[in-house]
Amino acid sequence: MEKPRTIIVNEKDEIIGYKERGTLNKEDIYRVSALWLTNSNGEILLAKRHRNKSHNPGMWGPAVAGTVDEGESYEENIIKETEEEIGISGFKLAKAKKIRRSGDYEFFAQWFTLTLDKEASEFKIQEDEVEEVKWFTREGLLKQLKLFPEQYSRNLKQYLELFK
Repeated sequence: MEKPRTIIVNEKDEIIGYKERGTLNKEDIYRVSALWLTNSNGEILLAKRHRNKSHNPGMWGPAVAGTVDEGESYEENIIKETEEEIGISGFKLAKAKKIRRSGDYEFFAQWFTLTLDKEASEFKIQEDEVEEVKWFTREGLLKQLKLFPEQYSRNLKQYLELFK
């Protein structure tokens, strides 16, 4: 089976090519879709990434995120990833901000938001992607980020600012 091809874009998020997964260079800019999932109490669902993941292994990060592959839109990708990673479907997403990230990796992240009242234990997680999911209060999460920053994805604090 062929590996999915990742969409490569320019500085304006215009498609300029495709590369097989795992072959991107440091300067390649790609697309990511991400989900900021909250409940009606204002808690934030985070996912602990599988320890075998190449980006932020074993760290807490957004509930769902994925690299957009050839033939997918940001929205199609986040719907697919949400079904695969946490086992929910038939939801209505709201499109949020698109941001550009530079550093270890170069990408555009299109954010989507969803409010959903569900116990963490009710999510059906994809175990090769996600080790666990957990609801955090904003205050609790900020405290944890100060005490144990190494347990959280590097950009999580910025994401909290994005979704005040």
